Amino acid sequence: MSLLDTQVPAVVLRTDRNPFHHGTLGAVRSLGRAGVPVHVVADVTGSPVGRSRYVTRLHAPPPPQASAADLLAVLRRVAGEIGQPAVLVAMDDACAIAAARLRETLAPSYLLPEMPETLAERVADKAELAAVCASAGLPHPRTLVPDSAVRAADDARRLGLPVVAKWSRPWLLPPGRGLRSTQLVHTAQQARKLYERTEEAGSPLLLQEFLPPGPDRDWFFHGYADRTGALRAGGPGRKRLAWPRGAGLTAVGRWTPNPEVRELAERLVAALGYRGILDLDFRRCGTTGRYHLLDFNPRPGAQFRLFADSAGVDVVRALHLDLTGRALPDGEQLAGREFVVENYAPLAALRGAPGGRELAWYAADDRRPGWAMWSLWCRHVSGRLRQRLIPRPAAPATPVIPRAASPLPTDNEKASS
Repeated sequence: MSLLDTQVPAVVLRTDRNPFHHGTLGAVRSLGRAGVPVHVVADVTGSPVGRSRYVTRLHAPPPPQASAADLLAVLRRVAGEIGQPAVLVAMDDACAIAAARLRETLAPSYLLPEMPETLAERVADKAELAAVCASAGLPHPRTLVPDSAVRAADDARRLGLPVVAKWSRPWLLPPGRGLRSTQLVHTAQQARKLYERTEEAGSPLLLQEFLPPGPDRDWFFHGYADRTGALRAGGPGRKRLAWPRGAGLTAVGRWTPNPEVRELAERLVAALGYRGILDLDFRRCGTTGRYHLLDFNPRPGAQFRLFADSAGVDVVRALHLDLTGRALPDGEQLAGREFVVENYAPLAALRGAPGGRELAWYAADDRRPGWAMWSLWCRHVSGRLRQRLIPRPAAPATPVIPRAASPLPTDNEKASS
């Protein structure tokens, strides 16, 4: 007999078109292995996710940069095709925010946690998070939101270079423009130029005090806040390796007991009245030893499968159990368990793991996504190498014209100067 109610399907929703997002595959496998029919609403072109044996059906997603109305239309179409209520699992911030706002409209076709409709957006907004932490009494890096390019340069100097620059609502960033959600800024001029792209980014720029990385400083907490507000499933984890190094996603993570991190997560959930899945990122200050909350993601983190306990419950299964009225079993924490993203940390995937390990892509019971990932990843890396190694054609030399004889510049020459 399955732990989950296999009569209630799940819809895994993602509009972010990153083909190497392993968290989506984790959600598909977690629910599918329990016998739940899994419908995927995502662009899986060039992604290993579509190869999983646990996908019941693929559905066309909304277009890039879809509006809430676009997303609602797609979800209504999918609901009509499924023909019965389903648990909705949003895998990126944009979907989580839209689903929370549309909760009443989506009912009864979709089951979602009950909480204030704007709360997911509030915690995901990087500028709002500073206020959230202040109200809950959680440490947070000093954050400034400049209102002009000149102010951005001044604020960068005031915080002390280098500083972290973030776009307040990264889910609004237009694709293909070279704008990164988070980056380290080393000069006041860099901060000024970045601010000048605010309109293009679609949300305010914020500058944040930089807490240097170091051993044992990067932590995360995954959990599920049930209908009573109790934090279930999940736990604290230590980021052992990041990609890119020092400031990227978790390439190697270990389930590591940390009462202080758990207490901070519980305090935050209680203060906000948050319900549902959450993914928190912390960095410990090397000077004070305090854990500062850096990010609050109102959806599953990519490495959520690290926290599958002895009863087989992770945060995605906890969501399904709670929303279908089933009790969550009290499994034991499997401290020491590791999660490895093998394309980012191939050597770590080959080392011994006394506490147990789960790989992001390869699984003995679902091998095709792992095989597909290596093929796609090799093409991705070779393409990047070709871009770096093949020299760009040199620009034709411009003849030097004596200054006195130089004609007036054309409009194009003015624009390029």
